[in-house]
Amino acid sequence: LDTHAIIHRAYHAIPELSSPSGEPVGAVYGLAAMLMRIAKELEPDYLCACYDLPGPTHRHEVYKEYKAKRPKAEDALVSQFALSRKLLAAFGIPLYEAPGFEADDIIGTIAVSAKKELDVIIASGDMDTLQLVDDSRVRVFTLRKGIQDTVLYDEKAVEQRYGFGPSLIPDYKGFAGDPSDNIIGIPGIGEKTATALLLRFGGMEAVYAVLKKTPEKFSSAGFSPRIIELLRTHEDEAEFSKVLATIRTDAPVAFSVPAPFREAIDVSRITAFFTDLGFRSLIPRLSFLTEGERTTTFEKKRSKTEIPETRPLPAADPNDPLFPESAVMLWLTNSELTNPTPEDVLNNTRSKSMAEAHRALREKIETEGLLRVFEEIEKPLIPVIANMNAHGILVDKEYLEALSKEYHAELDMLAKKIHARAGNEFNINSPKQLGDMLFGTLGIGVTGKRRKKTSTGQLSTRESELAKLKDEHPVIEEILSYRALQKLLSTYIDAIPPLLDGNGRLHTTFVQSGTTTGRISSQDPNLQNIPIKTELGRRIRKGFIAPPKYALLAFDYSQIELRLAAVLSGDAKLTAIFARGEDVHTAVAAYMFGIPEREVTEEMRRRAKVINFGILYGMGVNALKENLGTSRSEAQEFYNRYFETFSELSAYLSKTRSFASRTGYTTTLFGRKRYFPGMRSALPYVRAMAERMAINAPLQGSQADMIKLAMVRIHRLFSENPPWDASIVLQIHDELVFEIRKAFVPEAAAAIRGIMEGVISKEEAHGVPILVSGETGPRWGDMEDLS
Repeated sequence: LDTHAIIHRAYHAIPELSSPSGEPVGAVYGLAAMLMRIAKELEPDYLCACYDLPGPTHRHEVYKEYKAKRPKAEDALVSQFALSRKLLAAFGIPLYEAPGFEADDIIGTIAVSAKKELDVIIASGDMDTLQLVDDSRVRVFTLRKGIQDTVLYDEKAVEQRYGFGPSLIPDYKGFAGDPSDNIIGIPGIGEKTATALLLRFGGMEAVYAVLKKTPEKFSSAGFSPRIIELLRTHEDEAEFSKVLATIRTDAPVAFSVPAPFREAIDVSRITAFFTDLGFRSLIPRLSFLTEGERTTTFEKKRSKTEIPETRPLPAADPNDPLFPESAVMLWLTNSELTNPTPEDVLNNTRSKSMAEAHRALREKIETEGLLRVFEEIEKPLIPVIANMNAHGILVDKEYLEALSKEYHAELDMLAKKIHARAGNEFNINSPKQLGDMLFGTLGIGVTGKRRKKTSTGQLSTRESELAKLKDEHPVIEEILSYRALQKLLSTYIDAIPPLLDGNGRLHTTFVQSGTTTGRISSQDPNLQNIPIKTELGRRIRKGFIAPPKYALLAFDYSQIELRLAAVLSGDAKLTAIFARGEDVHTAVAAYMFGIPEREVTEEMRRRAKVINFGILYGMGVNALKENLGTSRSEAQEFYNRYFETFSELSAYLSKTRSFASRTGYTTTLFGRKRYFPGMRSALPYVRAMAERMAINAPLQGSQADMIKLAMVRIHRLFSENPPWDASIVLQIHDELVFEIRKAFVPEAAAAIRGIMEGVISKEEAHGVPILVSGETGPRWGDMEDLS
């Protein structure tokens, strides 16, 4: 394993992955995934890993500018090298390194030694190792793009890539140089000429032998006098560059064939390591390591009965009655571990059974002061969620089918407009073809502001990137509309009808532990993401209906995050706004601009709304500037004025940030904790991100607690009133939707409103009224206000 090369490639392919502790782990994840892929696909008998060490190498001693142009490794990458060593230790893989030598030299030395007895495969993300390929024994398994696209090189594959064999790669770099390593080669000779020289004359020694004895052969072979002169003038540079590019095979490492990979591995240790780093998706892939049969070289030499099996993982039964409680408790103690599986429960508690895990988690819940949240909110919510998932909601299939025809016709029309602007038809859904059309054919966005690129080096066509170009060409708006419409069709309109049961009901899966904030999530399909800001999105809601003789009833908490901000901070001005029943954004705008509320314009109110919500999400001055569409100085002034006006809110946010920095967590009004290990990270950007999330966590978490507690109490209300035949059918952010017999809507509505508005007692609310708005009707998207 060329460990450094793989880690570097993985780091750039998976740059933003963090562990539960907030540390960057994308490179280690990529290395782990690559390692498991190698183990499964190539079935090696033995594995070893080679490392670079910090400090100069023998190449630097003779050429100080070696690799001088490479940027300094980012802290987020450097921090992962130590973790990678722990990963390899968990897999029982020995490490080889030597001061003054690069990993390539260690690899070359081991390959030469090992190939006397074994077939050797070098796994690397660095093409330099291709010079070691030897058809009799040595091949290279390397990455082409990202960490998924791989190729196994033998001599034929090397020749297909370069036009010549592996042994000439150092000669090639001697002529053409290697910018990535700052190897100069011969100035003025590029890859094409270097290849032509090697194909015509052979290696570097042969080139110069011919040049000195029969130089006329160069002219007859089509090489210009300029090239001939460059070769003569820079012979020393060429030979020196070849030496730098040649992998050494005499590094001071004492290689010996390690223990068989199959015997050295410890699945339980790997599972624990993956669990600690949050690599949940990799754990199920470990199963191949405990499967019995393999047909590798090593096993052909020994009886299968002699091979010790690795210890299997503990049995995890999703039907164990203790699992749903256990999973919720695990999530409460580790908010980043959403929707835990049975394996997660056992792995994170290091337990052999669910009963053992349950006992450990119960003890931890009590120790960490989370008993109230568990006993009063989460535990009684388990059957409520189960009932919602089983009950489902009725869908008007014919309505969605008609909507599908209409939206597909609109989609076709948009496609024709886009193709007309491009001058030809292409696959709009292909990022590459779309990028070629936008940035190539139409020349959009090729100058000016730097643009994000994909891992393959192409300009990104992500929605956020295209939105920056909306003013440059009308086709951008059409593409964004096309994508939005296609998403509605593929995610909801066309996807929902096949999911309906025999009674026409849709059973989405609500997950009470599905988010880090405490909120409920929805999946298969996610009904919480149906867009409501556009008419195209709102019309989908009309497809959700009540059965005959029933009605849908919906209640939505009004401006709950800002009300909770007033409750938690005790800010007198903010509290007074809500106590007077004023529109909070208009009232804040009046404070900010120093005018009566009646003089507040729509633009003023918009600005107040931006900062009201932005401040609660940790928005800084730069982000405020972008959202307000103003200068930085004006945004700073607006920012300062807001905090001067609502000084108690400002103090509360600072106190929350300080508390999270000191303790590593924040708490909600009800005692729920959200943990932020990133607060103690050595990396500034990790800490900053954790601080921003911590500011909003008590608000979002309290909001989640309120609606969950309301669901528990409303479910109990329904069970106490069987004639209502009422059920909770949807939970969408701050909204609850119920299905109930029409005759009981007025009675039920009054009781539901009372529960939802009374979840926080008047004493806890400190004078801030908690209000809900209600609607009822036959369709979710077509309701009338409850008076």
